[in-house]
Amino acid sequence: MNFVEELKWRGMLQDMMPGTEELLQKETVTAYVGIDPTADSLHIGHLCGIMMLRHLQRCGHKPLALIGGATGMIGDPSGKSAERNLLDEATLNHNIECIKKQLSKFLDFESDAPNKAELVNNYDWMKGYSFLEFVRDIGKHITVNYMMAKDSVQKRLNGEARDGLSFTEFSYQLLQGYDFLYLNKTKNCKLQMGGSDQWGNITTGAELIRRTNGNEVYALTCPLITKADGGKFGKTESGNVWLDRNYTTPYKFYQFWLNVSDADAERYIKIFTSIDKPTIDELIAEHQKDPGLRLLQKRLAEEVTVMVHSREDYETAVEASNILFGKATKESLQKLDEATLLSVFEGVPQFEVSKADLEAGIEFINLCTEKAAIFPSKGEMRKLVQGGGVSVNKEKLADAMIKADASSLINGKYLLVQKGKKNYFLIIAK
Repeated sequence: MNFVEELKWRGMLQDMMPGTEELLQKETVTAYVGIDPTADSLHIGHLCGIMMLRHLQRCGHKPLALIGGATGMIGDPSGKSAERNLLDEATLNHNIECIKKQLSKFLDFESDAPNKAELVNNYDWMKGYSFLEFVRDIGKHITVNYMMAKDSVQKRLNGEARDGLSFTEFSYQLLQGYDFLYLNKTKNCKLQMGGSDQWGNITTGAELIRRTNGNEVYALTCPLITKADGGKFGKTESGNVWLDRNYTTPYKFYQFWLNVSDADAERYIKIFTSIDKPTIDELIAEHQKDPGLRLLQKRLAEEVTVMVHSREDYETAVEASNILFGKATKESLQKLDEATLLSVFEGVPQFEVSKADLEAGIEFINLCTEKAAIFPSKGEMRKLVQGGGVSVNKEKLADAMIKADASSLINGKYLLVQKGKKNYFLIIAK
């Protein structure tokens, strides 16, 4: 497989230094992508860079995932309008451990293959480097004029940030440049990759290597992923879409991909999956015959959810989706863990009732009118129950006078009441 060709047809190539493709065709190349450990989970904004490493490894080259333990303490001005919060060492170490675990789902770190992935942390080579040594050894090779010319610096200096640019942030490109130099020396790393907003920092590294030891190194970037309507990719009303299930449940993760537009689904299935070109072309053609079936979105959501979480999590997410949008049973409802159940019914009206009332046994008609204001009157509830329009835990309620008790609760805590086809209410026993 030709790595550059792979990136091109997938829409994952923005900038590339001359000679990069020739190098990749000539030898097995070691390449790296830097990841900022500002949180203990990656989010889907990181996925394009990670998929670049994944495709690189599939094409026979060696990927390095560089965790910015040192640079993460500073913060990169590229694309930012404010300086980042600095992290302490204990927090960084925790974040790095969590990120490595997530990366191992995408990259082979464990095999005996000569191109197995490696995780490196720039804190390991920066922690013992004194400021005086750094400015003497590294600072002398790159002029201030060169650093000032970078777009990321210019944007901050030209008033896009309230507080200007601190020296700490200004020095970031030198530190990132030194990472490339260090990996070139110690790992024979000849290629740095990243998002297009990193082009300035990456080329500073290449220039530093050229001026320090005369080695030729290369760079390529992927475009910053946006939505077809120009909106920011990966952001929802509740914030980032995280890879960690504790921040974004697999159900919500699955729903994010399932709900992308047709235009975005066509782009994202190329970028965020490893499906080959003929299969993707076929999927797009099938989708275009009947967009209403959302074939592309369904396959995209399946591939990414299985890759990030698991096949089992994907199947649970599909089943959970059917509870709101299709046919489902009491059994499928009972299978859901609490986090998924709450994700599915986020935004649905919720009522808290006393668990003691339920344990003692209470008629549904009293529960749904007096304890939880689901129906405005008992008469209205009786009429709807007689017409077969009320379900509890996905089963039709035959008689409003039937008693609810502790055995009715899902996960020992929840009752799902459905009024008509689309109106759901969640009763929480506390």
